[in-house]
Amino acid sequence: MHRRGLLALPGLLAATGPAAGPVDVALVLAVDASGSITDEEFRLQREGCAGALTHPAVLAAIRGGPLGAIALALVEWGSPGGAATVMPWRRIGGAGEAEATALELRAAPRSRQSWNAIGDALDHAAGLLRAAPFEATRQVIDLSGDAPDMRGHRPAAAARDAAVAAGVTVNALAILDGHADLDLRYEAEVIGGPGAFVMRAAGREDFARALRAKLVREIASEAKDFLDLA
Repeated sequence: MHRRGLLALPGLLAATGPAAGPVDVALVLAVDASGSITDEEFRLQREGCAGALTHPAVLAAIRGGPLGAIALALVEWGSPGGAATVMPWRRIGGAGEAEATALELRAAPRSRQSWNAIGDALDHAAGLLRAAPFEATRQVIDLSGDAPDMRGHRPAAAARDAAVAAGVTVNALAILDGHADLDLRYEAEVIGGPGAFVMRAAGREDFARALRAKLVREIASEAKDFLDLA
């Protein structure tokens, strides 16, 4: 089997299992793994994702929800039709589950991608949400990248509109060191749904801070109570 298929398979297997109980938010982290990302930049990005999950502000936001738990899956994207589920659905309701999920993220192999097919990434993430084994009060796609939509099976805006029509909120994190106006492109083409927003990171070194603040805002019902901690 092709490696990409192996990466996608665990998410499909998890989705076919029994219902895993209710959560406040089902959240897909869709992270840029395209050819423009060097190995060092990728390491910073992956560490930023893992570190954010165990940060006190993010844990406080999770605990502060009505149900005190979220569901999380990680997707890496880039190639047209090539978005890969690197980590299938995991429930996070406390520090222990957050630590275990962070360890899994750090150990997961990188999926090799090319181009910037954001529309295909959104379609893949929306499919994961449809098949999620959790009953979620809210469903969110959190897409991060350092370039606009370039090439895919359909434009980002069309995929965004389909996700929003299904009740999903799509947010974005724009890494601005390569495209100074990327946040404006993401505002126009990527985000949508109730309360949708773009978070900005000055560069890859700023990714961890921006992602922490973004997760707090996406998870917490009253994000202002936790943002100063992030």
